Amino acid sequence: MDYFQAVQAFLRIVETGSFVKAAAQLQVHPNAVTKMMQALESHLQVRLLNRTTRTVTLTPEGSAYHARMSRVLDQWLEAESDMAVSRNQPSGRLRIDMGTSIATLLVIPALRDFHARYPKIQIDIGASDRTADLASESIDCVIRGGHLADSALIARRLGSLDFVTCATPTYLAAHGIPSHPAELEEGHTLVRYFFPGSGKQNRLELSHGEEKVAVEGRHFVAVNDSNAYLAAGLAGLGILHTLRFMVQPHIDSGALVPVLHEWSAAPNPLSVVYMPNRHLSARVRVFVEWLVELFAAHPHVRQGSDRQ
Repeated sequence: MDYFQAVQAFLRIVETGSFVKAAAQLQVHPNAVTKMMQALESHLQVRLLNRTTRTVTLTPEGSAYHARMSRVLDQWLEAESDMAVSRNQPSGRLRIDMGTSIATLLVIPALRDFHARYPKIQIDIGASDRTADLASESIDCVIRGGHLADSALIARRLGSLDFVTCATPTYLAAHGIPSHPAELEEGHTLVRYFFPGSGKQNRLELSHGEEKVAVEGRHFVAVNDSNAYLAAGLAGLGILHTLRFMVQPHIDSGALVPVLHEWSAAPNPLSVVYMPNRHLSARVRVFVEWLVELFAAHPHVRQGSDRQ
């Protein structure tokens, strides 16, 4: 038995929930995966998986074995990847997490360039607006906006993102164009964003010179996903206050119109973050460097000071 390949097969079965899908990922016949699992269970003298015609589930022993061997395999692949650095061929699986809009509008459209440079790296992207736990979820790195509260994490600054306040022409025709943030308290409706998990609403704070205004306002709809937030604004359900990179194409097309031009909000800092006690593998290192390069070249990512 090839023990390393058998463990790989076991982990792929658990991840995909299927012998057939695991075989496809490993590029072997499904019968070969079945034989590897039989040999592994025979070697360990314990049943790892409960198998029916439709489902594959872990036994209690299989769950414990999976938790330990997934970490072992990660370290194994990292060691191989590091050895390949001298040949400029980092490889292996990279687990990253980022906000939905960052993923769909900034990172994923540029990934063909990263793949061309590092074709042996496999990227698994968790795209959501929740805050992922790097340690418990075995995530290599995350892209996070805002000021980081967890000082135990290591952060590499990517830049910062500007905000813009806007609405559809139809909404503005019906409700008027505000000239001062105070007007948003009455006679206008906001689309509000609340953070997944905490439910806390994002604050709207605008400044013009020395004058600063915090707006509460009223809303018809609040959402906890950035794509849904944009969709609500495009549907004319209220005024948006959001990151400019998300709405600039719609501003260019005329679907959204900026308002309160003389008022601004503090830019949102953006960082790539990873655990300090986690060995920074070659694949993480090259991905972080690629992100820094990508965001430095983007027209809506501000470099340097965040001051207005």
